[in-house]
Amino acid sequence: MNAPLITSSFFGFVGYILLVYMLAVIFSYSSMLLIAFIQLGKERKLQKKLSDEGAVDFIYTQPVTIIVPAYNEQEGVLGNIYSLLALQYPQFEILVINDGSIDNTEDVVIEHFNMKPIRKVVNQQLETQPIEAIYQSDMHPNLLLITKVNGGKADALNVGINVSKYPYFCSIDGDSILDSTSLLRVMKPIMESNKEVIATGGTVRIANGYEIQMGQVVREGLPSSTIVIMQIIEYMRAFLMGRMALSKYNMVLIISGAFSVFSKKWVLQVGGYTKNTVGEDMELVVKLHEEISDRKEDKEIVFTPDPVCWTEAPDNFKDLRTQRRRWHQGLAESLWLHKKMAFNPKYGPVGLLSIPYFLFIELLGPVIELAGYAYMVLCLFMGEAYIVFAGILGLLFILYGSLFSMASILLEAWSRNTYPAVKDLFRLVMLSLTEVFWYRPLTLIWRTEGISSALRRKREWGSIQRRGLSEDRE
Repeated sequence: MNAPLITSSFFGFVGYILLVYMLAVIFSYSSMLLIAFIQLGKERKLQKKLSDEGAVDFIYTQPVTIIVPAYNEQEGVLGNIYSLLALQYPQFEILVINDGSIDNTEDVVIEHFNMKPIRKVVNQQLETQPIEAIYQSDMHPNLLLITKVNGGKADALNVGINVSKYPYFCSIDGDSILDSTSLLRVMKPIMESNKEVIATGGTVRIANGYEIQMGQVVREGLPSSTIVIMQIIEYMRAFLMGRMALSKYNMVLIISGAFSVFSKKWVLQVGGYTKNTVGEDMELVVKLHEEISDRKEDKEIVFTPDPVCWTEAPDNFKDLRTQRRRWHQGLAESLWLHKKMAFNPKYGPVGLLSIPYFLFIELLGPVIELAGYAYMVLCLFMGEAYIVFAGILGLLFILYGSLFSMASILLEAWSRNTYPAVKDLFRLVMLSLTEVFWYRPLTLIWRTEGISSALRRKREWGSIQRRGLSEDRE
């Protein structure tokens, strides 16, 4: 067999592997889209406002500690705190953890909320960097500021757990804000499920382009930045379609660190947040899944689409690259740390379905997809038969990369009326169709860099510029 024939056979074999992979991915996403559509159809019939009002008394016995890790968050921390103080929830405390900020985060909070130093006994259940001072607001006694030596986000969250006095805690990023009913709604699965729910997460939406006053969204609207709009589309697909479907079968592995609630007892049982990974939020969820399976406990980890957390998205390629590299590195590290769970029947659907999905589709997907893009280019030089094959593969890429995004937008508009303006909806749909041609290839490259960072055990978070969620901010 001559060399050109061998090369041609190998090239054809690679093409069929890519084709089978893309068909498997499309099948997975189609299944999740169908599950999300059915679930949202059921929930659309519920009267959420009446349900909220009826739940207040019901959950009065479950107070919550809200932990806000803050490192150099002077631009957004006030809006964050104002949104938390406005929460419709019977009993909660707010702990802002100043993780050794080198900007004016501490001074801004102390001055704005009239904070005074207090003495407080802290139960050191998790090992952390030392606390330097604790302040309490004269205006809002349930608001505390804890200043500590810098140790990273996971360490700051662990400090918050040590200081907290309630059985559940909610973690929220310092640059994010909550709707007034968000905490109420994210706690409802914990109280209403027949099984014990030990963790819940809500939807995270991008607030760039919205008008924010005193920590509340007062006017909605799409931002002018195309790169931010593409992230809005991504978030819709990830939260509304992906996590909702996985949650239905207790297989969700990622609850956004920007907004999630946990049982403190169970988090302490697994040793709190892991500090040697850049993806501490996913790592905690996977640890909890492993623990409940090892102990043969019938517990649930739930994603619920109703509670909304508004966050600030990167508005430039440099910061977006840093964010996506970090996220993918965290995914790689968590899967590696819990590799014994993969394909292990002991861990049920999580081990047999969820972890393989995250391994082959979410983690390795960028590498395989980039190979697919390169393959299509090479097909142009391999003859007419390969050009047809490249066309088929390209259509699958468009279906996967753009049409599912468009479907998520329409699903969001149908179920939640998030973008009632026809021009906004039209703009989202049109931009989603361009995703596969420029935005997705860029994110694939950045996510591949995250895999490289994980392999090299690089522990650098990188910095992202924060502008703050404020009036007319884009």
